This record gives sequence, structure tokens and C-alpha cells, in this order.
Amino acid sequence: MELQFLILTILGLSLFEIITSIDNAIINAEVLSGMGRRAQRWFLTWGFFLAVFLVRGLLPLLIVWGANPSLGILGSFTATFSSDPKVAEAVDQSSPILLIGGGVFLIFLFFHWLFLEPKNYGLFGEKFLHRQGAWYFAVVSILLATIVWFALKINPLMAFGAVLGSTAFFIIHGFRQYAEEQEKKLLAGGISDIAKVAYLEVLDASFSIDGVIGAFAFTFSVPLILLGNGLGALVLRKLTVSNIERIKKYKYLKNGAMYSILFLGLIMLSDSFGFHIPTWLSPLITFGTVGYFFWKSRRHMETESLV
Repeated sequence: MELQFLILTILGLSLFEIITSIDNAIINAEVLSGMGRRAQRWFLTWGFFLAVFLVRGLLPLLIVWGANPSLGILGSFTATFSSDPKVAEAVDQSSPILLIGGGVFLIFLFFHWLFLEPKNYGLFGEKFLHRQGAWYFAVVSILLATIVWFALKINPLMAFGAVLGSTAFFIIHGFRQYAEEQEKKLLAGGISDIAKVAYLEVLDASFSIDGVIGAFAFTFSVPLILLGNGLGALVLRKLTVSNIERIKKYKYLKNGAMYSILFLGLIMLSDSFGFHIPTWLSPLITFGTVGYFFWKSRRHMETESLV
């Protein structure tokens, strides 16, 4: 992989990690504001280590290793840079299964936001679709059935990968719904700082899954995913303690994150079915999508300041 593509991939991974974790940063800031300084420092230092190396580093490694057990842990870590043709063949054979599962997960995530979650309407049609929330489960069920039908014609393991992607989504979504209820108790007070730190670490791990799964639309290289997602997590930690109120004013950034998730999900699905997707497309789409909604947010802020 050429140097310019390496840099573009790392920057794209970092940006994707930041925008998909903005909600997490806002929750962190709100909970941290009610904690003692010692607990805050612990979370922002050791908590960062746990978030980056144990979650954003270990999870993609386990995913690649789970799909290629014959490679071993070390082989899974260095698979992308290995010159061994057997390693390259193993990764190539397993990639459609990983990609279709990740693609289904991301597309389900986008449609959940589009149909069910509260939002600032950034594009035409969002308000209408949001009012049709009852159709969410019908849409994703038909979509999953269609994907599995075509996947079965290619490889039964691909169909199983698609089902795993949907299963992972609903498990994680259920946990997040429970976490929202717990957040209200934390903000109400009466809970120890240790419990709050533990809650934030577990919540951060759940939010990191979106970024890790989406990272496979950029690359299968675990070192690059660790570097890109780690850089994004570091920037996010800085935003948590310094500029979170300013970030909240960019009301359409979440839209940018979700449309990036949609495009990356489609890229992963297309790639899993054998369509060649250039390596530069995922970071380019991420930069373009986020850039548009960032510009839209700035325009909205300028308009409000004139009123």
C-alpha cells in the first residue's frame, strides 16, 4: 500500500472514529462533570488506555483471528503486510464473510437512526421517514432476507455472516437502551465515582464497536485500524474535556456520521459480493460526507447569530 493511501486511510479512520463517537463524548462530559477530580483524571488517562488498546486494538484483532484461526494471533495482526501467499489467500477467502456482516450491522444502524431516533433534519425526506417509524423492522427484515438469499447462492458462510451482523446490532442496541436508563440515575447523583467510571468504560466499549466494524470498510490491517481509531479516540478525549459545548452547536454532525455509516455499509456489502471497490473511496466518502454536514452546521450557526 502506497504512503499516500496509508495516510489517507489513517486520517479517514480517525475522522470516522470521532464522528461516530460524538454522542459518547457528550455523555462522558455530562457524567464527568459530576465526578471528583481524581476519578476524572483516572478516566481520562487509564480509561483512554483501556479504550484504545484493549477495545479498539483487541476487538479488530479478534475479529480477523476468528475469521482466520489458522493464522494465529500474531499472523492476524500482521496479515495485511505479510508476503506469504497462504496468508493473503486466507484473508481473501474470509473477507466476504467479515464484510457482509459488517455491512449489515452498519446499514441496520443507519436505518434505526433514520426511522426511530430523534434528530435534526438535515436532508429532504428525513422528517417524512422519521414519521414512518413503525416500518423500521419491516424494512430491515426484508433487507436481511434479500441479502441472505443472494449470499446463499455464493457461500452459505456469507449468509451466516449477514445473520451475525444483524444479531450483533440488536444485542448492542439493547445494551445501549439499558445504558440510557442508567445514565439518568448517574446524572441524578447518589452513585459512587467508581461506579460512574465503570459505566463510562463499558459504554465507551459499546460505542467503539461501530467504529471498529466500520474500519473494515477502510482496511483489514489491524495495525492501521489501531493507529487510526486510536488517534480518533485521543482527539475525542480532548474534546470531552475542552470543547464539548462547542461541538454540540454543530447540530448536523450526527447526520454526517450516520450517512457515512450508510455509505460504508453499502461499500462493505458491495465488496463482499465481489464488486471491486477502490481503497481510496471509503476515506474520500467519509471526508466528503462529514465535510458537507459540517458546512451545513456552520451555515446554520451563522444564520442563527444574525437573528
